[in-house]
Amino acid sequence: MKATESQQKTIKGIVVSNKMDKTAVVSVTRFVKNSKYHKYVKHTKKYKAHDADNTAVVGATVEMKQVRPMSKDKHFSIVK
Repeated sequence: MKATESQQKTIKGIVVSNKMDKTAVVSVTRFVKNSKYHKYVKHTKKYKAHDADNTAVVGATVEMKQVRPMSKDKHFSIVK
């Protein structure tokens, strides 16, 4: 079954590395509420994203969409 546009995840994050060819590392920060203390805690995760034109610049805010797996740990593509 093929994923439709509404089923694909889109995530916004900041580019932290663009040293690989056609790949950028994007850091995504989200706030999660702690169930016991009811405080919001910042969680950060890094994703590898496909950047076909090598246009991502370190520090830029980008939007990624989920695509088919391109490698072992690359499942997102940068959308401009």
